[in-house]
Amino acid sequence: MNNKFYITTPIYYPSDKLHIGHTYCTVATDAMARYKRLRGYDVMFLTGTDEHGQKIENKAAEAGVTPQQFVDNIVEGEKGVKDLWKLMNVSYDRFIRTTDDYHVAAIQRIFKKMYENGDIYKSTYKGKYCTPCESFWTESQLTDGCCPDCGRPVVDAEEEAYFFRLSKYADRIRDLLENTDFLLPRSRVNEMVHNFIEPGLEDLCVSRTSFKWGVPVDFDDKHVVYVWIDALFNYTTALGFLNDRYDDSDYAKYWPADVHFVGKEIVRFHSIIWPAMLMSMNMPLPKHVFGHGWLLLDGGKMSKSKGNVVDPYLLAERYSADALRYFLLRDFPFGSDGNFSNELLINRINTDLANDIGNLLSRTTAMAEKYFGGTLPAEQTEGTEDAELISMVSKLRGQYEAQMEKYAFQSALADVFAVIARANKYIDETAPWVLAKKPETMPRLARVLYNLAETVRICSILLSPVMPETCVKIFEKIGADENARTWESAETFGVLPVNAVLVKGENLFPRIDAAKEIAELEAISQAKKAADQPKEEKPTLPVREITDHEPEISFDDFCKVELRVAKITACENIKESKKLLKLTVFDGERERCIMSGIAKWYKPDMLVGKNVGIVCNLAPRAMMGGKYVSEGMIFAADTEKGAASIAFFPDDTVGSRIH
Repeated sequence: MNNKFYITTPIYYPSDKLHIGHTYCTVATDAMARYKRLRGYDVMFLTGTDEHGQKIENKAAEAGVTPQQFVDNIVEGEKGVKDLWKLMNVSYDRFIRTTDDYHVAAIQRIFKKMYENGDIYKSTYKGKYCTPCESFWTESQLTDGCCPDCGRPVVDAEEEAYFFRLSKYADRIRDLLENTDFLLPRSRVNEMVHNFIEPGLEDLCVSRTSFKWGVPVDFDDKHVVYVWIDALFNYTTALGFLNDRYDDSDYAKYWPADVHFVGKEIVRFHSIIWPAMLMSMNMPLPKHVFGHGWLLLDGGKMSKSKGNVVDPYLLAERYSADALRYFLLRDFPFGSDGNFSNELLINRINTDLANDIGNLLSRTTAMAEKYFGGTLPAEQTEGTEDAELISMVSKLRGQYEAQMEKYAFQSALADVFAVIARANKYIDETAPWVLAKKPETMPRLARVLYNLAETVRICSILLSPVMPETCVKIFEKIGADENARTWESAETFGVLPVNAVLVKGENLFPRIDAAKEIAELEAISQAKKAADQPKEEKPTLPVREITDHEPEISFDDFCKVELRVAKITACENIKESKKLLKLTVFDGERERCIMSGIAKWYKPDMLVGKNVGIVCNLAPRAMMGGKYVSEGMIFAADTEKGAASIAFFPDDTVGSRIH
């Protein structure tokens, strides 16, 4: 058996925190890596982040930080990418960041090699560009004038660029797709051939000059390497290809990858562009690319930019990482889209985890403790009810393996839980509580409980790639030692020592009050949406350099007042007074608070955004027992009817001196 297995997730774009869709792909990859390790394979599991590009540059500028600081926060910061994978118990072997020095150096070497062999050339790009996806498109590839990947508007773009001769490899790529099992599931092949190969592959833009946040082209410093060379070759640079971070033997050992797990929106890049670039470099192709479906929310794809995302942190911390991992791989066929909802999650936890395996484990260990003090006696008697259960359990590993090798996580888990359901039925058939009433049937009771414990053991081995922490707890509860937790032992019924100690302990998955929990989740969601709503921004006003201030004066020296035009940026009533309004004004230099006795004649919404005259150099006055401090007065006049009339000034006068 070839005992190495190299599996990867896509490297995720850290423009914002990751969501449940990213978690879905990563958990599936982790489950496959754990399954292969369980079988004795030498596994290399790679994940990471794709950190360059115009969108990151723009986001960093908006946040007032450098691009490196921005991505560091998303990847390494609190509740960042690495924190999320730790919470979800993701057992990656390597984590690559495309800002890593070794990767940058390798990409420069790769770009230069492709240039020197004639597959990269300089020209001018004219076309449609989607900034969020960092993708160029031809007019014919657009969908209703928008990016075919994300549905957002594109812009006209023209700039000098280097191009990769993708068209040169069109025939070889078509043959790869149509005549091998390179791309999975096979339903993706027709889409790639029909939408991209048949219309004619165009050469691919692989450098940019309109932004700087990228890998510099070392022989032409106006250019940075465009996203797909930089991102795709991570799968090889993380193994030491053309760099000195890792030993070259890692590349020789693990490459080509056994499978890349990717979302269906980037299948085109991995099944057309990636193999063409590897062909250009005379490198082996990965064995498989598997394009999984999307998790949909309210019928639409989850997207960071759209804001319609589910927070995996909240769900994992609330229900456990294992419960969330199980739900993601049990409810959604890996190659198809699936609709996510909190109701589905809670129902799956209650039915499969609490009712089925939780109930089976609890009943088995509780009866072992109650009737035998936790240790089953060696004297045991078989019965006619045993054969069907033992037969199902004995066949389970082979059925499970067949499904896992097809990446059919949902079907593999369904097979396991069919056995768990049969074991619960076995309890009803054998009625252990009746057997416990007579001394002569106690050996039969011991065999029933042993069969149940053995069923739990084998099912737990097969569930361990998906629920690793839970299965360790189960093994401990049924007294399964290390030899009884192996892949080999899952093929044989009867490995659990007869004298194993069974302990009930706490329930692993308490049943959830669905109605109450869904209401709480909805309240949390609404509160988050409210918190995420953009705050009403105060007007952005020019800051003037004001140097001609008068000395600060007292109230009696009013003849020396400094008057200026200020904009009212906020206004509110105060509960302590029916007379006063609290005004926040911008005087061209800074904001200040002014308390004004005009509440009888002016409502706050009548004043916000208006420009008024104020006394700038009036000494601050404590008001309302010191609760408020007024830093000036507004310019107003009394009317004949005893009201107040405020003078308003034009917009271009803010900060101007009033003479």
